[in-house]
Amino acid sequence: MSDDISRPAAAPISPPLARGLLTRRTFAKASLGVGTIAALSACGAKGTRMKPQYGPDKSATDKVINWSNWPEYIDVDDKTQARPSLDIFTKQTGIKCNYTEDVNDNDEFYAKVQPFLSKGSDTGRDTFCVTDWMAARMIRFGWVLPLDKTNMPNWKNLDPTLLNVGWDPGRVSSIPWQSGFTGIAYNPKSTDGMKIETIDQLLTEPSIKGKVTLLTEMRDTVGLTMLSMGIDPADFNDDDFDAAIAKLQKAVDAGQIAGFTGNDYGKSLASGDTAACMAWTGDVVQLKADNPDLGYVLPASGHMAWSDNFLIPNLAQHKTNAEKLINYYYTPVAAAMVEDYVNYISPVIGAKEILVTEDPEVADNPLIFPSDKVRANSHIFRGLSTAEENAYNTSFQALIGG
Repeated sequence: MSDDISRPAAAPISPPLARGLLTRRTFAKASLGVGTIAALSACGAKGTRMKPQYGPDKSATDKVINWSNWPEYIDVDDKTQARPSLDIFTKQTGIKCNYTEDVNDNDEFYAKVQPFLSKGSDTGRDTFCVTDWMAARMIRFGWVLPLDKTNMPNWKNLDPTLLNVGWDPGRVSSIPWQSGFTGIAYNPKSTDGMKIETIDQLLTEPSIKGKVTLLTEMRDTVGLTMLSMGIDPADFNDDDFDAAIAKLQKAVDAGQIAGFTGNDYGKSLASGDTAACMAWTGDVVQLKADNPDLGYVLPASGHMAWSDNFLIPNLAQHKTNAEKLINYYYTPVAAAMVEDYVNYISPVIGAKEILVTEDPEVADNPLIFPSDKVRANSHIFRGLSTAEENAYNTSFQALIGG
């Protein structure tokens, strides 16, 4: 049995599966009230940052890893319900992965681990995957450990556009699992063939009044609006945020906006009840499989990018095993196996080349493997302080009627 996971054994890659809309983002809704969010945001750190807390690393003798992730966010064999890429990892390393799909919502998951992390206790997890803004919060509080890149030589395969995020420059404590873009989707049957290509159209076009939805994810909705105003979501102040909220409020007051949704926009967009909406690439890939006529645009003013990121929490008992797992998934073959199933954007350079042979339809999909030009026009919402997070969430919840 070899510990060398730099070249995972090739395995047959199944064709894309029609999984409806039960995707990672199905669960990423604003399911908690603003009061709860504010309370959770303020819990634990009280403005101070913990120092990294290392537990006894049992990796050498205890061949196991405990990984928490989102539902429907890894390759699955339809017949056996096995996870082929994880099976290969175990065969190559002897490390068994206890894989748990218990990250249903960023704030909900935070509520699970905060009581442990804030008190300096082991969460029982060796790694988990959370979205950029939650990863930024946990790093800000000092609740996660720096990654030992000597255990992760394949991290060199990280897409360079994802390397230097403001909340973790150089990816000291985080590394992406999957990524996605936020743009505009529209149904030509409900727009009389008109292409909806800008945020200003979305917010003001009279012909689609009352048939537009925006997202309950504050960073996506406000971020895209900022970009339409020439404001960089990675570098803005309170006045910029307030200006974006004011622009959105004007559209709400005018009756342009039918509502704010998670990715439950999919059904109404497909039926035509929603003419246009803000939408995530992973959802649109699946929607267009059933209805190729649906349009999707990444605005010329810029689009939002997000990632769900591996973190290793303080006192993790199998840190080295977690880093070996991450290293494995940063091999192109392993990344391609996952990508062929989940249809988000792989952060791993080389995954596309594998799929060119194994599944050309996926490899050629620009929503799954975007061009360098498209990647260069993507933007990440900056990390927020606790005070900013509370204030901005309160303002946004007032906008959407939370």
